[in-house]
Amino acid sequence: MKTSTIGDKIRQYREMRNITREELAINANLSPEQLQKVEEEGIVPSLGPLIRIARALGVRIGTFLDDAGQVGPVVVRSGTEQSSISFASSDPATRQHLNFYALAADKAGRHMEPFIVEIQPGHEPDYKLSSHEGEEFIFVMEGEIEINYGKEIYRLGKGDSIYYDSIVSHNVHAGSDQPARILAIVYTPY
Repeated sequence: MKTSTIGDKIRQYREMRNITREELAINANLSPEQLQKVEEEGIVPSLGPLIRIARALGVRIGTFLDDAGQVGPVVVRSGTEQSSISFASSDPATRQHLNFYALAADKAGRHMEPFIVEIQPGHEPDYKLSSHEGEEFIFVMEGEIEINYGKEIYRLGKGDSIYYDSIVSHNVHAGSDQPARILAIVYTPY
């Protein structure tokens, strides 16, 4: 199934399973209006809601991010990462952009989602926390990041890494007024 947007894919999988928008919204802990914006307006939800939508539909999160098909190994050469998704905070006061570049978009049946993520700094340190099932591994390639994890705050610089349970409320953002670049591997049990 090749579609142009995440919202198109969500709608198509929802319709294939004969699930109403309202049923999916309830099962994904979203409002029907939020889901409508995703499906019809192309608004991309943050990673937590996207994972809940995938789980409610019984698919991997990667189903929305790629057109997977290759069963064997997938090699991605430097500079050829696929731009797959861009998240932006909705509050203009804390505007921050996260650009995700998929590293395994062509790998069928995978259980992990590896990304290169470019993080642009926000304007205020009050970031919304989210949680989802699974685990995350982050390696800082450039710049500094800050991770709010539960009640703790972790600052990481180039060469540092962190591995955590993503069921704990968390947020990853630039740790300074400079952009950062990370390798992020997200595992969500299916």
